[in-house]
Amino acid sequence: MTAFGALVGVTLRGLLGRRRTLLMVLLAGLPVLVGLLIRLGEGRSDAPEILDTLVIRTVLPLIALVFGTATIGSEIDDGTAVFLLAKPIPRWRTALAKLAVAAGLTAALVVPPIIVTTLLVGGFGGDSLSTALGFSVAAIAGGTAYAVAFAALGVVTTRALVVGLGYTLLWEGVLAGLLDGTRFMSIRQGTLGVAAALTGEDVGVDVLEPVVSVGILVVVVVGGFLLTTRALTRFQVRSAD
Repeated sequence: MTAFGALVGVTLRGLLGRRRTLLMVLLAGLPVLVGLLIRLGEGRSDAPEILDTLVIRTVLPLIALVFGTATIGSEIDDGTAVFLLAKPIPRWRTALAKLAVAAGLTAALVVPPIIVTTLLVGGFGGDSLSTALGFSVAAIAGGTAYAVAFAALGVVTTRALVVGLGYTLLWEGVLAGLLDGTRFMSIRQGTLGVAAALTGEDVGVDVLEPVVSVGILVVVVVGGFLLTTRALTRFQVRSAD
């Protein structure tokens, strides 16, 4: 447990001590700014629609992409991963610590804007609180899946950011609207399915069944963890050679 805590601390310092964290905070504040403008302008808008468009489709995957690819990939790029992996710590524990930090930071930056934006747009009634809670839980689940998947990319390729952007913008953005089958290989669709099930709201898409949505996210998280662990183990062998 002490070793695990040390891994978490090292990873947090590496991710939070850089300029990218400030950029991610500014990005996370975008939905709040939109909600504030709607509130000040006395405009009418649907909170689930804003959360879907700005948070689930834009802010969530981008924040998870940055933190996910950097949590291990940056250490591999600058060579410090060799010193980390030289320690007598099981590779699965190293992977778990790294993935937990990436997922935790993603949730920490995304959940507060969801709550604030919902209350700004929808007021402080019970429906707004229910919407905020449902989307928050869905964002935590989806953010974890995104972070784990992108962290795994950061281990297996040096172009994880490019590949992650391609998946987010092309696969989930363009192809999802053209090919119905891509919904079953989309973290976004799984996240929206969870949000729709928890809130009972119309999120503007033909959502998947709750069981299918949860299944997609679970498969991504478990698969990403196993892939990351395997890649770290093989990295150690290559370093020794």
